[in-house]
Order: sequence, then structure tokens, then C-alpha cells
Amino acid sequence: MHPFPTTSRALPSEKIMKRVIGGLSIFTLLMTIPQVFTIWAGHQAAGVSFMSWSAYLISALVWFGYGLQKHDQNIYLPCIGWIVLDGAVIVGALIYG
Repeated sequence: MHPFPTTSRALPSEKIMKRVIGGLSIFTLLMTIPQVFTIWAGHQAAGVSFMSWSAYLISALVWFGYGLQKHDQNIYLPCIGWIVLDGAVIVGALIYG
């Protein structure tokens, strides 16, 4: 008997996973908007870590490049949103921090 079954019955289908991933991408982007709003509308960047958000931006840029390389919209399209939001947080932290 093979130690790892070759059937994927325990895993959701690729179609379902793409929907879940897409939904989570939108959800996490929406959850970041209040941070951007707090910085830009309230001119308040106290406690915002420039280093952390810079790391997030670098990660988004790398994932964007990888998504383009693989021609995978599920990877590179959300990265566009992350690059914009991460950039907004970083610039706001520099201005108001």
C-alpha cells in the first residue's frame, strides 16, 4: 500500500480553491484599507512599522513577478492591490510618522 494516497478526495477541487484564494485576496485587501485610511485621513501613523510594510511591499513585488512569469492571474492581480496599499502605508508612514 502506498503511504500517500494518490486520490485527492480529501482536498477541494482546483475550481473551489481558486474561488477561496480569490475571496481571501479580496478580503485581506479590504482589511488593509482601514490602515491606509487611518494614516491618510487621520494623519496618524503612530505604531506603523516602516520595516514591516517595506517587507510586505518587497514580497508583493516578488510575487507579482512570479505571477507574471507563470501567467497566473490569481497571483499577479492581487499583488497589484498589495503594491498600491503597501506603498500607501509606507509613504504615509514616512510623511506622518
